[in-house]
Amino acid sequence: MDNYLYIAASGAKQNLHQLASHANNLANAKSDGFKADMSQARAMQAFGEGLPTRVFAMTERPATNFDPGAIKTTGRTLDVAIKDQGWFVVQDDGGNEALTRAGSLRFDEAGMLMNSEGQPMMGLAGPIFLPLPIEKVEIAQDGMITVRPQGAPANAMEEVGQLRLVNPPLNSLTKGEDGLFRRLDGQPYANAVEVTLVTGAVEGSNVNPVNELVGMIEAQRQFDMQLKLMKTAEENDRAHAQLMR
Repeated sequence: MDNYLYIAASGAKQNLHQLASHANNLANAKSDGFKADMSQARAMQAFGEGLPTRVFAMTERPATNFDPGAIKTTGRTLDVAIKDQGWFVVQDDGGNEALTRAGSLRFDEAGMLMNSEGQPMMGLAGPIFLPLPIEKVEIAQDGMITVRPQGAPANAMEEVGQLRLVNPPLNSLTKGEDGLFRRLDGQPYANAVEVTLVTGAVEGSNVNPVNELVGMIEAQRQFDMQLKLMKTAEENDRAHAQLMR
């Protein structure tokens, strides 16, 4: 009887994890550059004293859907999207390099270029600073940033830095809790000259809201089924105890 209950209880736990994953995807359906999470579980034997007769459900390492999101034209000069494969390099809260596809950029009062999450954008020589005040900013397809200082002639455009673009193998990346991607092996990122940008546009989320809603319904139904199995195990145990008395 405990084997019966163990399978149902562990299955219900994994259904809750699956519900949370679908809910997080659905909440980020409008987040620029977001990549949907995929979850799955498989049966595992529980080893211990006696024979390994107990089996439980275990969530495997979460996977990520790396399909590109739709590119949305905004016409804003500080909006850039990566065409096909590639990543922007940003600085995370710990001061380390991480990867993202979100390309809605801005700069603070000191001129530091950052994304919409406030993470500094990395250039070929570190964080990029714009010489304030400026009248115009342009970002080329290769990530080169040129600005026109305030009061300068119309053709006086100056190069101030170049966005660092990389393209590591997708199977070498893992997604962190902050939504940024990093290499599993911790190796540095090599610059990729083949990565090109689309200016005046941003990449949307690749979440399919309909699929996520259907997944939430399926996970909820499975969770309810596991609870019914646990209830049935309790009733069988009670009937067995009564019969023994």
